[in-house]
Amino acid sequence: MARKTYSEEFRRDAVALYRDTPGATVAGIAADLGISHPTLTGWLKTAGITVRKPGAATGTSGPASPAGETPEQEAARLRAEVQQLRAEKAKLETERDILRSAAKYFAGETRW
Repeated sequence: MARKTYSEEFRRDAVALYRDTPGATVAGIAADLGISHPTLTGWLKTAGITVRKPGAATGTSGPASPAGETPEQEAARLRAEVQQLRAEKAKLETERDILRSAAKYFAGETRW
């Protein structure tokens, strides 16, 4: 199989996505971007980014609200959920932008 070549911008964006996404895993980001795990790991090492261990602060769904929750506890839980959803939104927007750039790059390389 032919070796894929990725633009420097795509590499920088992939590294930035991993670095700026709390709880992200190399495997998850690589799968989302359609690249191999070792490829992304190499880019991260080249950029001097420490690879986080899986399961270190991950999860996208919080626990259901307990029945005896005080208003202060509920507010704190909802604030944490909003923060988590904003981080997820930022991750998805970055992924979308990376994929758009990749699509433009590869569309420009096509010689039909």
